[in-house]
This record gives sequence, structure tokens and C-alpha cells, in this order.
Amino acid sequence: MRVMRFCAAAAILCLAGLSHAQEPRAARSVHLRYPGPQATAFYNELTVEESVPGSYFMACGFRQGYFGIQERRPGQDRIVIFSVWDPGTQNDAKSVPADQRVEVLYQAEDVSVRRFGGEGTGGQSFFNYPWKSGERYRFLVEATVENDKTAFAAYFFLKETGAWKHLVTFRTRTGGAPLTGYYSFIEDFRRDGKSLHERRRAQFGNGWIKGMDGNWVQLTEARFTGDSTQVDNIDAAVLGDRFSLATGGETEKHIELQTVLKRALSDGPAPRR
Repeated sequence: MRVMRFCAAAAILCLAGLSHAQEPRAARSVHLRYPGPQATAFYNELTVEESVPGSYFMACGFRQGYFGIQERRPGQDRIVIFSVWDPGTQNDAKSVPADQRVEVLYQAEDVSVRRFGGEGTGGQSFFNYPWKSGERYRFLVEATVENDKTAFAAYFFLKETGAWKHLVTFRTRTGGAPLTGYYSFIEDFRRDGKSLHERRRAQFGNGWIKGMDGNWVQLTEARFTGDSTQVDNIDAAVLGDRFSLATGGETEKHIELQTVLKRALSDGPAPRR
């Protein structure tokens, strides 16, 4: 079975015009980009169908940050992660003046916070949580504009207690902008050459935003995009009121990048916290 999977992935790479020596070290990152107006809240749901170590399934991405779950090492280190960027395009976290850095306004006792760099700079939070494939998880980001800054609060729904857990609130300079630029993605961050041949698959759905007028609006459209990695073992689809994404391994592409997908309206009411 392992040989069959390798051959299938190798065939995909050949179709992309790449020799084995030129294979990328990681599976291609794939995204769902949801059009929508400015908002004060962004809600989304995520179900991981297949995962391997070094995978990030991101449910609520927006212009200033992103919120999702990761699998780091086999059988352990499953976490919920929420990040917000400093203003600017720098990559050295230490180079950012104190008054330009992301501020921590709230931090739950069991949530750790640190600064990051290398892909922009900012604040990042980690909540150890043994999430499971096949189970649906709920994410909510709320934004509060405060003059030229915006505070972003991350909430994760705990099935064990039936309540939302406030993980952290980060505040950053935004020029007074609320939530914009909504998206989800799957990323392979292991990048060891082998991870290209392993599949990651997830469903995203029942997404909503709370507009500036206070009304909730469903996110029923998504544009399928990918990074510049030159492989075609990626895919996206609509499954009723859910979108699906897949990358790596034996994934077969059924639609082209930049395709706009439209899901059915969800039956349930607007989200509440």
C-alpha cells in the first residue's frame, strides 16, 4: 500500500513537469477565500477528516490573523492556535518597537502566549486540546475597534462543557479597521520531503460574519486558491452546506484553482455565544 501511494504521488508530480529531484518538500497549501463585508465577528466550523503530523487546519482567517488547530507530533501535541500580526511587513520579531507590537489584553490561565517572526511578526497563543478527526469544532473571533487599534478575541467551543472558552484577546494597530478578508486553509508545515506524499483533508462550513449593522450573514461562497508549490494533488468541493479541502498524497484534483464554489444555506440559526 505504501508503494502504491508513492507511485500515485510520483505520477502527479510528473504531470506537473517535475522530476523526483525537484519535488517540493511540502504539500501545497490550499485555501477557501470567502467574500464578505466588514464585520465585528467571524464564526466558522471545521471537521478534520484526515491528518498527519505537521498539519495546520485553519478555520477563521482574516486580514490581521488566523485561528485553527494543529497536529505537531504523532499522537500528541494537538493544539488550538490563534495568531495576530503586528503592523508592517518585517520578519524579525525583535526589531519591532514596543509601541507597534501586538498587545495581550486577556489570556486564559491554561493558554500560553509568545511572539513569532519569519512570516511577518506578531502575537501567538496556544491551547493544548486533544481534538479528534471526524468531530466538528467551532471557532469565533470577535473584533472591537478602539481608535486606531482593534482588539481581536478568540473563542473556542468546548464540547465537554457545552460552553465557549475565551482563549485570548490580542490588540494591534489596524488604522481602526474591523474584520475583513475571510479565509480558511490547510497547510503542511513539516516540509521534510515525505509530507508531500501524505494526505490532509477537512470540511469547513456554516460560516457566518456579523456585519457592522449587527446582522449575521452566512458565507455561502468560497474561491479555491493555492500557494505557488508546483504540484496538482490538491482538491476542493461542495458537500451540501460544507466546503471541503484536500492536499497531498493520493488527492486527485477535480476542479481548477480560482473556481468559485457555492454551498447550500445552513438550516440552523445564526451563532450565539
